[in-house]
Amino acid sequence: MQNKSLDELAERLALDRLDLRILAALQTDGRMTNLKLADAIGLSPTAVLARVQRLTRDGYILGYEARLNPLKLGAGMLVFVEVLLDRTTPNVFDAFKAAVQVRPEIMECHMVAGGFDYLLKTRSADMSDYRNFAGTVLWQLPGVRETRTYAVMEEVKNSARLPLPDA
Repeated sequence: MQNKSLDELAERLALDRLDLRILAALQTDGRMTNLKLADAIGLSPTAVLARVQRLTRDGYILGYEARLNPLKLGAGMLVFVEVLLDRTTPNVFDAFKAAVQVRPEIMECHMVAGGFDYLLKTRSADMSDYRNFAGTVLWQLPGVRETRTYAVMEEVKNSARLPLPDA
Protein backbone atom coordinates (compact mmCIF):
# COMPACT_ATOMS: atom_id res chain seq x y z
CA MET A 1 0.00 0.00 0.00
CA GLN A 2 1.06 3.56 -0.49
CA ASN A 3 2.22 5.77 2.38
CA LYS A 4 -1.07 7.71 2.39
CA SER A 5 -2.99 4.46 2.87
CA LEU A 6 -0.62 3.45 5.65
CA ASP A 7 -1.10 6.78 7.41
CA GLU A 8 -4.90 6.55 7.02
CA LEU A 9 -4.94 3.01 8.42
CA ALA A 10 -2.67 3.96 11.30
CA GLU A 11 -4.88 6.92 12.19
CA ARG A 12 -8.08 4.85 11.97
CA LEU A 13 -6.65 2.12 14.19
CA ALA A 14 -4.88 4.45 16.62
CA LEU A 15 -1.59 2.83 15.60
CA ASP A 16 1.49 4.46 14.20
CA ARG A 17 3.91 3.26 11.53
CA LEU A 18 6.14 1.57 14.10
CA ASP A 19 3.20 -0.37 15.57
CA LEU A 20 2.26 -1.59 12.09
CA ARG A 21 5.87 -2.60 11.39
CA ILE A 22 5.96 -4.54 14.67
CA LEU A 23 2.70 -6.32 13.80
CA ALA A 24 3.98 -7.18 10.32
CA ALA A 25 7.27 -8.52 11.67
CA LEU A 26 5.62 -10.63 14.38
CA GLN A 27 3.04 -11.94 11.94
CA THR A 28 5.91 -13.19 9.78
CA ASP A 29 7.90 -14.64 12.70
CA GLY A 30 6.14 -14.84 16.05
CA ARG A 31 9.26 -16.37 17.62
CA MET A 32 11.40 -13.35 16.77
CA THR A 33 13.35 -12.24 19.82
CA ASN A 34 12.71 -8.79 21.22
CA LEU A 35 16.30 -7.86 20.36
CA LYS A 36 15.91 -8.92 16.73
CA LEU A 37 12.54 -7.16 16.52
CA ALA A 38 14.05 -3.97 17.96
CA ASP A 39 16.84 -4.13 15.40
CA ALA A 40 14.37 -4.66 12.54
CA ILE A 41 12.14 -1.78 13.65
CA GLY A 42 14.93 0.61 14.60
CA LEU A 43 13.93 1.15 18.22
CA SER A 44 15.49 0.20 21.54
CA PRO A 45 14.54 -3.23 22.94
CA THR A 46 12.81 -1.49 25.88
CA ALA A 47 10.67 0.66 23.58
CA VAL A 48 9.76 -2.33 21.38
CA LEU A 49 8.86 -4.45 24.40
CA ALA A 50 6.58 -1.69 25.71
CA ARG A 51 4.88 -1.42 22.32
CA VAL A 52 4.40 -5.19 22.03
CA GLN A 53 2.93 -5.29 25.54
CA ARG A 54 0.55 -2.44 24.65
CA LEU A 55 -0.45 -4.09 21.35
CA THR A 56 -1.18 -7.30 23.28
CA ARG A 57 -3.05 -5.53 26.07
CA ASP A 58 -5.14 -3.59 23.53
CA GLY A 59 -6.09 -6.79 21.69
CA TYR A 60 -4.16 -6.30 18.44
CA ILE A 61 -2.00 -9.33 19.25
CA LEU A 62 -4.18 -12.23 20.34
CA GLY A 63 -1.40 -14.71 21.13
CA TYR A 64 1.28 -16.91 19.64
CA GLU A 65 1.06 -20.48 18.44
CA ALA A 66 2.99 -22.94 16.32
CA ARG A 67 1.57 -23.96 12.95
CA LEU A 68 1.61 -27.74 12.87
CA ASN A 69 1.73 -30.02 9.84
CA PRO A 70 -1.63 -31.84 9.71
CA LEU A 71 -0.27 -34.51 7.35
CA LYS A 72 2.39 -35.56 9.84
CA LEU A 73 -0.10 -35.57 12.71
CA GLY A 74 -2.82 -37.74 11.18
CA ALA A 75 -5.21 -34.95 10.20
CA GLY A 76 -4.52 -34.66 6.48
CA MET A 77 -8.16 -34.69 5.35
CA LEU A 78 -9.54 -31.15 5.18
CA VAL A 79 -13.30 -30.84 4.77
CA PHE A 80 -15.55 -27.79 4.67
CA VAL A 81 -19.16 -28.33 5.69
CA GLU A 82 -22.18 -26.11 5.12
CA VAL A 83 -24.68 -26.53 7.96
CA LEU A 84 -28.34 -25.61 7.73
CA LEU A 85 -30.20 -25.56 11.04
CA ASP A 86 -33.80 -26.65 11.44
CA ARG A 87 -34.72 -23.41 13.24
CA THR A 88 -32.96 -20.07 13.51
CA THR A 89 -33.82 -19.16 17.07
CA PRO A 90 -31.37 -17.90 19.69
CA ASN A 91 -31.55 -21.11 21.76
CA VAL A 92 -30.77 -23.29 18.71
CA PHE A 93 -27.86 -21.03 17.74
CA ASP A 94 -26.52 -21.09 21.30
CA ALA A 95 -26.79 -24.89 21.59
CA PHE A 96 -25.08 -25.38 18.23
CA LYS A 97 -22.25 -22.96 19.08
CA ALA A 98 -21.66 -24.60 22.47
CA ALA A 99 -21.54 -28.09 20.92
CA VAL A 100 -19.08 -26.98 18.22
CA GLN A 101 -16.70 -25.46 20.78
CA VAL A 102 -15.85 -28.82 22.36
CA ARG A 103 -15.16 -30.74 19.13
CA PRO A 104 -11.43 -30.78 18.29
CA GLU A 105 -12.12 -31.99 14.73
CA ILE A 106 -13.86 -28.68 14.02
CA MET A 107 -11.08 -26.19 13.42
CA GLU A 108 -13.28 -23.22 12.58
CA CYS A 109 -16.98 -22.39 12.67
CA HIS A 110 -18.44 -19.30 11.03
CA MET A 111 -22.02 -18.06 11.02
CA VAL A 112 -22.67 -16.86 7.48
CA ALA A 113 -25.31 -15.05 5.48
CA GLY A 114 -26.74 -16.92 2.52
CA GLY A 115 -28.31 -20.27 1.82
CA PHE A 116 -27.05 -21.97 4.99
CA ASP A 117 -26.31 -20.97 8.58
CA TYR A 118 -22.75 -22.07 9.40
CA LEU A 119 -19.57 -22.99 7.56
CA LEU A 120 -17.29 -25.44 9.34
CA LYS A 121 -13.65 -26.25 8.64
CA THR A 122 -12.84 -29.75 9.84
CA ARG A 123 -9.77 -31.99 9.92
CA SER A 124 -9.72 -35.80 9.92
CA ALA A 125 -7.21 -38.53 9.20
CA ASP A 126 -8.94 -39.68 6.00
CA MET A 127 -12.38 -40.10 4.40
CA SER A 128 -13.25 -43.06 6.61
CA ASP A 129 -12.43 -41.04 9.71
CA TYR A 130 -14.48 -38.12 8.38
CA ARG A 131 -17.47 -40.37 7.67
CA ASN A 132 -17.29 -41.64 11.25
CA PHE A 133 -17.14 -38.04 12.54
CA ALA A 134 -20.08 -37.02 10.32
CA GLY A 135 -22.25 -39.90 11.49
CA THR A 136 -21.44 -39.77 15.19
CA VAL A 137 -20.84 -36.06 15.76
CA LEU A 138 -21.74 -33.72 12.92
CA TRP A 139 -25.24 -34.94 12.21
CA GLN A 140 -25.91 -35.14 15.95
CA LEU A 141 -25.09 -31.48 16.63
CA PRO A 142 -28.07 -29.55 18.05
CA GLY A 143 -30.45 -28.21 15.42
CA VAL A 144 -28.71 -29.65 12.33
CA ARG A 145 -31.21 -30.23 9.54
CA GLU A 146 -28.92 -30.52 6.53
CA THR A 147 -25.23 -30.52 5.66
CA ARG A 148 -23.22 -30.20 2.47
CA THR A 149 -19.67 -31.51 2.49
CA TYR A 150 -16.73 -30.29 0.42
CA ALA A 151 -13.63 -32.46 0.67
CA VAL A 152 -10.50 -30.50 -0.22
CA MET A 153 -8.42 -32.07 -2.98
CA GLU A 154 -5.55 -29.58 -2.76
CA GLU A 155 -4.76 -26.72 -0.41
CA VAL A 156 -3.65 -23.96 -2.73
CA LYS A 157 -3.18 -21.32 -0.02
CA ASN A 158 -3.39 -21.62 3.74
CA SER A 159 -2.54 -18.50 5.71
CA ALA A 160 -3.71 -16.78 8.84
CA ARG A 161 -1.78 -13.60 8.05
CA LEU A 162 -3.78 -10.41 7.82
CA PRO A 163 -2.94 -7.95 5.05
CA LEU A 164 -1.05 -5.00 6.49
CA PRO A 165 0.32 -2.05 4.57
CA ASP A 166 4.06 -1.87 4.02
CA ALA A 167 5.36 0.22 6.86
